[in-house]
Amino acid sequence: MTTGEQRPGDAARRALRAARERAEAEREKAEEAAEAKRPEHPTEPPPERAATARPRPADAARAALRSAVPARRDADAATAEPGDSAGPGDTDETRAIGGAAGGSAAREALRAARQKALRAEAEAAGSRRGRRTSARSVGSSPASARTGAESRTTARVQAAHDMRQFLANAFRMPSVADSADTADPADTAQATGDYTATDATPREADRTEPRPPAPAPPQIPATMATPHRDTELRRTFPPFPPREGSSADFAFAETWWGNAWVDALEQGALDVKRLGRGRGYADQGHVDAITVTPGLVLAYVRGSRPRPYRVQVRLRTLEDADWERFLDAAADRPGHIAALLDKELPQSLADCGAPLLPGPRDLAPQCSCPDSGHPCKHAAALCYQTARLLDADPFVLLLLRGRGEKGLLDALSRRSAARAARAAQEGSPRSLPGVRAAEALAPRQLPPLPMPLPVPPHPEQPPVYPAAPGGPDPFALDQLATDAAARAHALLATGRDPVGELTLWQDAVRLAAARPGSGLTATTRTLYATLAAATDRTTGDLARAVAAWRQGGPEGLAVLEEPWDPPAGRFDRARPLLLAADLPAFRPWRNRLTHPRGHVQLRLGRDGLWYAYESEPGQDDWWPRGTPDLDPVGALTGLGTPDDL
Repeated sequence: MTTGEQRPGDAARRALRAARERAEAEREKAEEAAEAKRPEHPTEPPPERAATARPRPADAARAALRSAVPARRDADAATAEPGDSAGPGDTDETRAIGGAAGGSAAREALRAARQKALRAEAEAAGSRRGRRTSARSVGSSPASARTGAESRTTARVQAAHDMRQFLANAFRMPSVADSADTADPADTAQATGDYTATDATPREADRTEPRPPAPAPPQIPATMATPHRDTELRRTFPPFPPREGSSADFAFAETWWGNAWVDALEQGALDVKRLGRGRGYADQGHVDAITVTPGLVLAYVRGSRPRPYRVQVRLRTLEDADWERFLDAAADRPGHIAALLDKELPQSLADCGAPLLPGPRDLAPQCSCPDSGHPCKHAAALCYQTARLLDADPFVLLLLRGRGEKGLLDALSRRSAARAARAAQEGSPRSLPGVRAAEALAPRQLPPLPMPLPVPPHPEQPPVYPAAPGGPDPFALDQLATDAAARAHALLATGRDPVGELTLWQDAVRLAAARPGSGLTATTRTLYATLAAATDRTTGDLARAVAAWRQGGPEGLAVLEEPWDPPAGRFDRARPLLLAADLPAFRPWRNRLTHPRGHVQLRLGRDGLWYAYESEPGQDDWWPRGTPDLDPVGALTGLGTPDDL
């Protein structure tokens, strides 16, 4: 910048310097007049007279403020003319003050006035001390001089204190915290009193006076909810307490409509991790009280910063036609109204044609945090807590869609009353179907039952079931149909079900024994494998049990699997009978008689019959053979000649 260029604020600075000079001159004249009128033994004047004898501390500052605005206008007009030159009294300090823009000129003028006033006061105090010292040396007594010096020092200190208090309170600059975003670093340093090393006088003045306390941090209320403003279309719900444990392993909501809200949130989210953090915020109780209005859910959510974030979730309200469909569907069935009064939402009512539940893209979250996710973790936490609100009261969902609880119930009551009145006007009520009590209790004679049909000689063969891709196995269907026909025929002929008291293993053996052969065909092998797997047995065990079942039914299976101790009598007479038939002496063990060579065995059943078994010599692999008989020799018939045995 050249020296000839006129800057804004030059006129204000010149006016400020002239005001300070006049104030200083008047103050010196007043002090000299007071010294001349002081008696030989002066006393301390009253504070009121001392205050009126000197100019007030803030006169220079007021004069500077009065002349700052018109002076700056003149300076702005002067800067538009390039031919103007700088004033003769400009210094580097005034140039720095004049370079400030807008309201900074007044503030800089006040700072400069304060510094100049303090320097001038220090210089004047030094000069007055010199004059007073010379006056005391001429004719004043030491006591009177000391008393006058103390009074004048007290007055000067009081005046300086008043000046500092006035400048600190009445003309206090904005704090550093308020102007940290826009203030210049140099302005910030001057506002806080951090002067340079050359300005020794202001630093000494600051040491005599404590600096104003730093501004206290903003007080954040415990809750920002305003339940006193609630109306029919505005409801405020208190915050939910933190949950015990984490809800990551189970459904967050408890009702089907609450889970539908959570599904809409999770299906429309773009980041699963933000959903997880939001769910954790909801579990920890970071969501403040929730306010619900038509189309809007609003709450404050505490995040990582002290001040909570303002979060809102928007949802489209329903049209009048949608509400008409909803009211018609609710009035058609009284159970719907009863369910709503019990704080439940029937699924048939939600599927009435009005889109009550939101879809994946219907929720529109918005948060004051800098996160641009959709949704952010604060909005996700609010959505999860809204699902808990819907669990407790489905009317919250209806309020979000545009109607309040009282208005809906009133509309349903009017609609139900109108329908009842319309039905009464259409005619007499229709008679309900039924039988009169007199007719139901009257004695009557029933006709005799017809004679039962004769029992068929055997169950018929069921039809063949075709195979279909993805359908049931036709062989399994044929097996079940055949077995059902056989059981029905036995029940019809004998009056008892032969399968009703069988165990799972006995029933599996019975089904396998009903098929011809012993796993010779592919169909039979498949049946054997399926039944063996269902009963935790092997196919060999099943085949052996089938042979015993075919030999004697359930009793034959019991003889195969259950050895027992028979009483004396028939078992003891069996050995002499076998010896009389030229057979060797059989070895007894419990209910079994075994040939000495170990290839033939007789087993006595609980039904009194003897069952024959064969095995390879030296191996304990017995298989049922022949037909059971009351005579042990007869049971061995068909196994070979006596010489072979």
